[in-house]
Amino acid sequence: MQIVVGVTGGIAAYKTVQLVRGLVLRGHDVHVVPTEDSLRFVGLPTWEAISRHPVTTSVHEGVDTVRHVALGQAAELVIVAPATANTLARMAAGLADDLLGTTLLATSAPVVVAPAMHTEMWEHPATQANIAVLRARGVHVVGPEIGQLTGTDSGPGRMTEPDDILDFALGVVRPADLTGLRVAVTAGGTREPIDPVRFLGNRSSGRQGVALARAAADRGAEVVLIAAHVEQAVRADAVHPRVSIVPVGTAAELGAAVTSAAESADVVVMAAAVADYRPAAVAERKLSKEDGPLDEIELVKNDDIVAGLVEARRPGQTIVGFAAETAEDAADLRERGIRKRRRKGVDLLAVNDVSEGHGFEQPDNAVLIVGASDTVVAEASGSKRHVADAVWDAVRGARA
Repeated sequence: MQIVVGVTGGIAAYKTVQLVRGLVLRGHDVHVVPTEDSLRFVGLPTWEAISRHPVTTSVHEGVDTVRHVALGQAAELVIVAPATANTLARMAAGLADDLLGTTLLATSAPVVVAPAMHTEMWEHPATQANIAVLRARGVHVVGPEIGQLTGTDSGPGRMTEPDDILDFALGVVRPADLTGLRVAVTAGGTREPIDPVRFLGNRSSGRQGVALARAAADRGAEVVLIAAHVEQAVRADAVHPRVSIVPVGTAAELGAAVTSAAESADVVVMAAAVADYRPAAVAERKLSKEDGPLDEIELVKNDDIVAGLVEARRPGQTIVGFAAETAEDAADLRERGIRKRRRKGVDLLAVNDVSEGHGFEQPDNAVLIVGASDTVVAEASGSKRHVADAVWDAVRGARA
């Protein structure tokens, strides 16, 4: 595949060397288009050596081949990493006074941007407005992440790691093999109130469910994403013309929303972490130490949402469950997954280890996908987008 990688003037440009190398090692034909400012961080010889192609920033070179538009016309995918605040503004305005600008205007290929900047710049209303414009035009946005920035600063604005950008970007250009399917996906973690300020909850960020929704939309499906307490920064990754987002809070609210969506869905994926129990009674006012010791909180079981979906399943409908387990080893995880798939009656069960440092609140994931024959039909590890695509590949196999 012919890929253009645009590099702009941010310190994270050094990471893009690894991204280009990864694309080349996978057999892709990569052309790097840097801005003049970016060359202050990584020079032309590096880009030429890694990409194996000559590199220029000028629209006045290669005039005989109309290079200033030819790169964009020939590209099957364009990635801009890092994408600075200035670059996002220029893209939103359609400015094209350098080779990257003309390439972006000349291409009809999918465009992926990986923002990288200081937190204040990322959160500025102008940058958020530009991102919204680009998303509305179909540009795919990966990141930014929360982490260490230049100097001593830390917060949202760190460029997504190169391998994760690679997985995300290649996922964008997968065939539209889910076209015509209606899909419902749950994401996040439900919260069961104890009083007006406290709740029983879990550590799910919703990233895996959001990745599943976005991957399905990128592959052509019409998606309803039922999001339980998913932060706006995470939920933004699901913004897509074919994704409708329904926010929910408790297990009961999630159950009602997914049951409604399932009535017309071809595939239901239960990726949310749903509370098994809720307090029997919710205090009308905040519980206080002045009220005396809180000896116990009586809990009652929530309805088994997956069981209800399986019981009401229409012919031809596929139901996928997720199971977060703390297993002793890979064999134990597999057996737990098989037992739970049998018990739940789902068509596929993605089981992952959520021991400390795995799964929840992490950028990566690793799952075993158990099929109806109690065999592991797929294994996937890496970015949550990579895992999402593996799940959809398994769904296609189950529906074949």
